[in-house]
Amino acid sequence: MATLGLSAEDQAEVARFRAEVVEPSMTNLVILDFWAEWCGPCKQLTPVLEKVAADYASKGVVLAKVNVDEQRFIAAQFRVQSIPTVYAMFQGQPVADLTNARTESQLKALLDQILRQLPIESADAAAEQQVEPLLAMGEEVLAAGDGERAASIFAQIIEIAPTSAPAHAGLVRALIAAGQLDEAGEVLATLPEEVAKDAAIGQARSGYELARNAPPAEELSAELAALTAAVAADPDNHQARFDLAAAQIAAGQRDGAADNLLAIIAADRGWNEGAARERLLALFEAVGLEDGWVKAQRRRLSDILFG
Repeated sequence: MATLGLSAEDQAEVARFRAEVVEPSMTNLVILDFWAEWCGPCKQLTPVLEKVAADYASKGVVLAKVNVDEQRFIAAQFRVQSIPTVYAMFQGQPVADLTNARTESQLKALLDQILRQLPIESADAAAEQQVEPLLAMGEEVLAAGDGERAASIFAQIIEIAPTSAPAHAGLVRALIAAGQLDEAGEVLATLPEEVAKDAAIGQARSGYELARNAPPAEELSAELAALTAAVAADPDNHQARFDLAAAQIAAGQRDGAADNLLAIIAADRGWNEGAARERLLALFEAVGLEDGWVKAQRRRLSDILFG
């Protein structure tokens, strides 16, 4: 924004704008709010903008305000005709008009879309790069069967990146593997709101529910044998087959569990208000919806439902 030929007052406005908006926008996404003291809608919008900016601070979002009565030259440069007018600024240029986003959810949805497209230098991104190798280490240790050590690794990651959904999900899964179900439930119950909605947490929660409903390990072998015999004696006993599938899930026999649940669905998809399909979907989520095994089982389910 050139200053040649401007009055001293206009030059001061430009200098202030550069310091408060342009320079921060070089590495951050700036929410630029044009407002005035006499503007009622502006006063209603201000708390929303302030809250969202605070919630997204770690993502590289900052809030800047321009009083159109005090900074008339800047408002004129942006051709502001009504207020509130709100723009998203990056590297000195408006990248989106946020004016119509008047609620927290609307504004966050727009910001999420914008942030995915811009190289913002955020604290979250830096933390993500730092913890990525640690997450891989935790997953490797967990896959090797050492739940307690994996839980320790994931807990350390959470100290570095408190909003890392993969770390929280990994901690829950590690605690389940270590047999510490109470601790896993406590982690799920105390998750930050923005983390609790993540798909990785949904997967961990499904695994927790399956583990919580599983019989004690010392009873599992005998229960598997008894239920296998019951199903062999009466293949149409859906309850016995359903209980066998639950025991197989607890024992890590997911192929057998899927076979039995699919058999119930094929015979009577509405049995027990769709309990077999619900348990199968919970198993899919616990394993991971992008897992190759899950995709294969979902095709089998689709063939039964729509074939």
